[in-house]
Amino acid sequence: MMDDGGAQEDSVESALEFVIEHKTRQTMAMVDDAISLGNAVLAYQPIVQADRPSQLAFHEGLFRVVDDTGRFIPLRDFMPWAEVTELGRRIDCLSLSLGLQSLRQDSGLRLSINMSARSIGHPVWMETLRYGLAQDEHIAERLILEVTESSAMEAPEAVVPFMRDLQNRGASFALDDFGAGHTSFRYLREFNFDMIKIDGQFIRQIADHPDNQILTGALQAIAHHFDMFTVAESVETADEAAFLIDMGIDCLQGYYFGAPTITPPWNSPNKAVR
Repeated sequence: MMDDGGAQEDSVESALEFVIEHKTRQTMAMVDDAISLGNAVLAYQPIVQADRPSQLAFHEGLFRVVDDTGRFIPLRDFMPWAEVTELGRRIDCLSLSLGLQSLRQDSGLRLSINMSARSIGHPVWMETLRYGLAQDEHIAERLILEVTESSAMEAPEAVVPFMRDLQNRGASFALDDFGAGHTSFRYLREFNFDMIKIDGQFIRQIADHPDNQILTGALQAIAHHFDMFTVAESVETADEAAFLIDMGIDCLQGYYFGAPTITPPWNSPNKAVR
C-alpha cells in the first residue's frame, strides 16, 4: 500500500509532466504559426580549415524561428518533438529553401544545411531540392547536406541511394553529431559520407580531459579510415583549438572562430577569422 509521501510525490510528478507537456504544445503551436508565415532565417556560422584557421572552408546555415515578438525560439524547445512530425518536414523544407536562395545570391558561398533523413522522399522537400538545383547547375557543387546520425541510421535503405545520386551531381554530405548516437559501422561504410562532424560533447575542454582526447581520437581515426574529412564542433577556446589542430582534425567550428550571425556572408565585411 502506497504511503501518503509516495502519493504526494506521484502527484507532484504528474503536475510537473502536465506543465511541461502544456508548454511544449504551446511552443509547437507558436513554431507552427511562425513557419506558416515564413518567419524564419538562417544564421551563418563559419567552419575554418584547421591547418589555416584564417581560411574559411564553408558556412553552416543554422535554422532560426522568429516568434511574433521578434525573438528567436530556441531549437531545443521544439526540435526534438518536431523532428518526428510533419512540422519537422516543413522546417526542413524552409531551411533548404533559404539555403538554396543564399547559394544563388552568392556564387562564392559554400553552405551546409541540416536535414533529417525522414525528409528523403517527402514530396515538398524533394521538389524544393529539385527546383533549387535546376536554377544553377553549379549550386550542387557548393551544397553540403548535414544528416543527423540518429536519423540516418533509421533509414539507411533510403539514405544510401539518395546520397549517391546527389554526390554524382557534385553535392556533399556530412554526418552530424557523430558519436552522439549508436552508429552501425557497417552502415557507415555503405553511406560514404564526405565528412563527419564530431559532437561537441567530446570537444569541450578537450585540452584538459583525457577521456575526451581518447574518444575524439577514435572518432577521427574512424573518419580517416573511411576517407572522410573531420569537423570538430563547439570549439570555444584557444586551448581547444590548438589541441585539435595538433591532433590533425581537418576543420573547426565554434564560437572561438565565429558565432552564428543572421547577416549573410555576402553582406559582411571581409574580415579574417582567427
